[in-house]
Amino acid sequence: MDAKQAIQFAKDNGAVMADLRFTDWPGTWQHCSYPIEMINEAVFEDGMGFDGSSIRGWQAINESDMLMVPDPSTAFIDPFFKHPTLVMICDIIDPVTRESYSRDPRNIARKAQNYLTASGIADTVYVGPEAEFFIFNSARFSTGPHEGYYHVDSIEGSWNSGRDEPGGNLAYKPRAQEGYFPTPPVDKFQDVRTEMVLMMQKLGISVEAQHHEVATAGQAEIDMRFDTMLKMADQLQMYKYVVKQVAQQLGFTATFMPKPVFEGNGSGMHTHQSLWKGGKPLFAGDGYAGLSELGLHYIGGILKHSRAIAAFTNPTTNSYKRLTPGYEAPVNLALSSRNRSASCRIPMYSASPKAKRVEVRYPDPSCNPYLAFAAMLMAGLDGVKNKIDPGQPLDKNIYSLPAEEKAKIAAMPSSLSEALDCLKEDHKFLLEGDVFTEDAIQTWIEYKTECEVDAVRLRPHPHEFELYFDI
Repeated sequence: MDAKQAIQFAKDNGAVMADLRFTDWPGTWQHCSYPIEMINEAVFEDGMGFDGSSIRGWQAINESDMLMVPDPSTAFIDPFFKHPTLVMICDIIDPVTRESYSRDPRNIARKAQNYLTASGIADTVYVGPEAEFFIFNSARFSTGPHEGYYHVDSIEGSWNSGRDEPGGNLAYKPRAQEGYFPTPPVDKFQDVRTEMVLMMQKLGISVEAQHHEVATAGQAEIDMRFDTMLKMADQLQMYKYVVKQVAQQLGFTATFMPKPVFEGNGSGMHTHQSLWKGGKPLFAGDGYAGLSELGLHYIGGILKHSRAIAAFTNPTTNSYKRLTPGYEAPVNLALSSRNRSASCRIPMYSASPKAKRVEVRYPDPSCNPYLAFAAMLMAGLDGVKNKIDPGQPLDKNIYSLPAEEKAKIAAMPSSLSEALDCLKEDHKFLLEGDVFTEDAIQTWIEYKTECEVDAVRLRPHPHEFELYFDI
């Protein structure tokens, strides 16, 4: 849609409100609503003002005024609101310079897409994320100077196999790490996931599959069909919104936190990606696993810069509780076909050149999709430009390798602090084409260090009382 069509779309659907949304620095949707009569064609040029200093990681109080400019092509009617409401995703503009804001995540993703086209290497990058999440019956947590705790619970939790439940405990709870693909009654969330899929389809999201994931306690996955990078980042934000809203409406709560349950699999976001030019796939060839030289070099760039881009693809302190050997999380940086213990896998489901892609397995769904997708693309393009060799494939179980052989394989950072240090040392490739600016990278490092790394580091942990209280 263009501006006129979006306005007509609102009229045709009886919209009484317009809800303008954008993604903040850490990756959460923010919104402000207006009576529909406030939305005219001028808004699509001039934007609507808001206080940028109140958004995490953005403007200082003395330069707080900012504009959100709606993108009419993103228009949809919110299916959850009581009153018909037109929703549009916005770009952020500086009201003084009228330039796109350098810390707007959507702007960074768009610049990465433009840089790809300008490079002449390809004109399209397709992205297909597999975002996993947990569905809980309840979640409680609190921190303060004198306490810190969390408590999550699920009708599926294997720890509940012996508890008294209303109407009697009817069992059929997934065993620890055995939640992949069971049918009901073990899988108790089939209908919940289907409600989510139907709502996504209503919003125009193409869904390929939904299923239970490995962990006990309602771990789930809904797979969207791949799309262009910016559109997929928009869709992933819609995806998260739908999952949380449907869960809430049905009396549950959903989280994309990577590791909410101890000693269980965490939630990842395996991200499939491929480059195309002139309608033709560029990753198909006669090299390893049917890859082209360009495809191998793209993977070489991903592997070379993984420790730095982890600051965007795995951007929380909790992310590194998932990136632990033994729970299918790929901490070792290697290329392989079929082997899911490698960080970069070449899926072999189809022989079609159009299906040839790389699956980067370490990202998780706590990421800001605009920043994570852009960072991976820039790393891959650096590999293509500099013909970076991805190294020898590792077609065996990395977790079972002898210690001396495993020690030769580069590994992902073990903490967010380490990932941020890696980003400090290795981010020149992100500055190409002014995609990420030095200001954006330094702001990200400072924000994550102060608001997350230090905030967690300075607080006593509940398990420390188990270990040390009686010393």
